[in-house]
Amino acid sequence: MKEKSVFQDKKVSIIGAGISGTELALLAAKLGAEVFISDCGEICGEKKALFDMKGIKWEAGANTESALAADLVVVSSGISPEVPILRKSVAKGVPVVGELDFVYPYLSGRIIAVTGSNGKTTTASMAGFFLEKLGCNCLTGGNIGNAAAKAAGVEYDYIVLELSSFQLHWAEKFKADVSIVTNLAPDHINWHGSYENYVGAKAKAAHLLRRGGKAIYQLRDGGALRAFGGLPLSWSNKVGSDGILLDEDTACAWLVYEGVREKLFDFSSVKLLGRHNLENAAMSVAALACCGIRVPEELIARYSPPPHRCAPAGKLRGVSFVDDSKGTNVAAAVAAMNSLPGRKVIILGGKGKGEDYAPLAEAVKQYASWAVLLGAEKEKIAEALGSAGFNNFCFVRGMDEAVKTAYAKALAGETVLLSPACTSWDMYPDYGARGDHFVSAVSELIRAEG
Repeated sequence: MKEKSVFQDKKVSIIGAGISGTELALLAAKLGAEVFISDCGEICGEKKALFDMKGIKWEAGANTESALAADLVVVSSGISPEVPILRKSVAKGVPVVGELDFVYPYLSGRIIAVTGSNGKTTTASMAGFFLEKLGCNCLTGGNIGNAAAKAAGVEYDYIVLELSSFQLHWAEKFKADVSIVTNLAPDHINWHGSYENYVGAKAKAAHLLRRGGKAIYQLRDGGALRAFGGLPLSWSNKVGSDGILLDEDTACAWLVYEGVREKLFDFSSVKLLGRHNLENAAMSVAALACCGIRVPEELIARYSPPPHRCAPAGKLRGVSFVDDSKGTNVAAAVAAMNSLPGRKVIILGGKGKGEDYAPLAEAVKQYASWAVLLGAEKEKIAEALGSAGFNNFCFVRGMDEAVKTAYAKALAGETVLLSPACTSWDMYPDYGARGDHFVSAVSELIRAEG
């Protein structure tokens, strides 16, 4: 692995022993460093055994001063700059780098970076799926699946990385060949401190590009991203000289690139639910077009979305059920309501992120006949709904009751939509567990009522 001597016999501390932190520790050890990994939470016995086997020292339950006895501190995914050990590291003069900058020198092949408030997992997994089916040697990872460090030292044709605002916050030297910013909306305000800081982190993706690299983003987000080139996406003809056009007149996606207008696909080729998934598909296919790869429409039609992203969950007596448990912020829930046809009975609530629920309430008023509220934020969401003049809501204690109540309120032709606009952490370990509970509750309802 190149540049191994840079860390040979150096002391490297990794903060966070999750998926990315573990891979960072293993990479640092492979590079010849003396590695120490520190986590405020618990470290499972299997990981402890792995660290011991690799000669990696560790601590759990707290970040102590031992982590500062280092030549470099590396921050794993999701660790805030406000964590006391990082402040102490800066005060002590120990350099701090993020996951992406540490890994970047050891990545080979073209890099496609995908970020955004919503849709980034679908867009990244689409790109990876297409590349693999077209015979490319590709790793898809970052904030999904494989940690970025997993790709270090391996010869790939392409590396597709889904990147969170947390990872991008620390990025300075990392660069991509194509960067996609799917969209911008308030999210993770409690982590970044302000929406401006959040957007600033996302904007890095549009600027940390290799020579000749392209940024793909929503035309409406260009100003916030400070991106005035690249390939903006638009549903109107205001794309400009280069860009991506989703043309409702022809029901086709088009790419205008270096003066050439190229059809990407017919809308009917995308089998995913929702208008927003046409945007995800267009950005993914356009990114590969920038790399000289054309994706056949029959391959686009073969793609299935990751779980819990506007996924059909069943149908009973004319009422459809859709699992969008990944809709963990207001913008995602609004997009789901806007993108799916017909009226909805929407299930909302969970643990909040400090967002304003007024835009959510306006969307519910426009697209939903009823709202079923649960979780820690149900009172705040109810207050926003009432202020918007929407009073067709009720409270429930849990998911089973939510599904039964929503079905009872729904009319034939309507959709019961789980798109909570909140995280799951008040009731579940993650949005996947919440979505699984929804799907199982729907299945039980269909079995009992069908």
